[in-house]
Amino acid sequence: MPVWAKYGDRVAGLPRLAGHEGRESMKSGIHPEYRDVCFVDLSNGVKFVIPSTAQTRETVKMDDGRELPLLKLDTSSESHPFYTGTQKSIDSLGGRVDKFRQKFARAAAAKK
Repeated sequence: MPVWAKYGDRVAGLPRLAGHEGRESMKSGIHPEYRDVCFVDLSNGVKFVIPSTAQTRETVKMDDGRELPLLKLDTSSESHPFYTGTQKSIDSLGGRVDKFRQKFARAAAAKK
């Protein structure tokens, strides 16, 4: 038997707050709907389903027959350079860092 089951309306042995007996844990009608949403990465077309409260205007028919709200993303972990390992080092961008340092080294020397 789980620990919480033997306490009835008490969670993990903690008593309920005074004055809250018989009340629901959340107010009804004020919370957004929490449901499965299909996210699509527009850069590579990868789809993934995650529970979300995101509001959408479009829907998509999934392979399993479900029709889910659709949210389009410009990038996700499937296409972001940091997560895919294709991120470039700032030092390998054609000497831009060296040009920047030289430009502002001259400006700093001119101030002195």
